[in-house]
Amino acid sequence: MDPIVTVQDAVTAFADFMEPTDAELDAIEQEMPVILADVDLLDAHIVTLDRTPTEVDERRIRRARRRALAARVALVNRTAGESLPGGAA
Repeated sequence: MDPIVTVQDAVTAFADFMEPTDAELDAIEQEMPVILADVDLLDAHIVTLDRTPTEVDERRIRRARRRALAARVALVNRTAGESLPGGAA
């Protein structure tokens, strides 16, 4: 009898051990502002792919870039504060 590997793969692909842990979900939740800011930046760039950027497009890209950088700085500052013992900075 030949084993049917594709059926086995399909069944085990959704096993409980494959789900993200609570710690991984918490990390994603902490990074969500950065992810959303990066999506906004990509949207601003995508709008200008098929045409020459206007002044409004350039402003939108600059604002999105600043928001993305600010979100990254906030994440780094938040995680750096958690990793230092005794509140030392």
